[in-house]
Amino acid sequence: MIDIRPFASLGHADHGWLNARHHFSFADYHDPARMGWGALRVWNDDEIAAKSGFPPHPHRDMEIITYVRQGAITHEDSMGNKGRTGAGDVQVMAAGTGVRHAEYNLEDETTTLFQIWIQTDLPGAPPSWGAKTFPKSDLAGSFVTLASGFDSDDDTLRINAAARVLGATLKAGESAELALDPNRHVYLVALGGAIEVNGRRAEPRDGIAITGEAKVAIRAIDEAEIVLVDAR
Repeated sequence: MIDIRPFASLGHADHGWLNARHHFSFADYHDPARMGWGALRVWNDDEIAAKSGFPPHPHRDMEIITYVRQGAITHEDSMGNKGRTGAGDVQVMAAGTGVRHAEYNLEDETTTLFQIWIQTDLPGAPPSWGAKTFPKSDLAGSFVTLASGFDSDDDTLRINAAARVLGATLKAGESAELALDPNRHVYLVALGGAIEVNGRRAEPRDGIAITGEAKVAIRAIDEAEIVLVDAR
């Protein structure tokens, strides 16, 4: 099954400093048909105005992945971590037993990012935070694992869930394939250009929900940047 969810159908909240699209029910947006996708609970497409951001607030028992598309986000948390995550970088925070954090756009430009929440498989684990740079050139032409709860090498950020977050950049006409477990839940979004997913066209920033498929074959109609989550 492949369900293409047009960008215009997503939940929308414009707070002035934050213009957000919600792929799944979040805050004041509630759609009982879009409460999550397997263990994937949140996928927010955020535009954060310059010199603004999310003040300190708490989380627990959730794996939170931030994929920065433009600009940068500066993270601070109650564990003492502080770091700037720029375009092309990814940060992960395991909320575990509880953590307070803030995410500020201290730049002179709008920051755009995906914030992705995956239900943890280790409730009550110690909280943690990490970040890593993934140059788009490293993602050219094929999928690269950005964060994973499976066995992985030191180039992958760790999360406490049987899930993985992957990225790829494709030139117009290029294709990439990924083998899937049909019992799992895959969700992906393309940026920049239109794509075909197993022969079906999707526009930029549409959500594509997949299950029951043994593979996903993506062809870039236009140059595209793709973020994909594979979860239980």
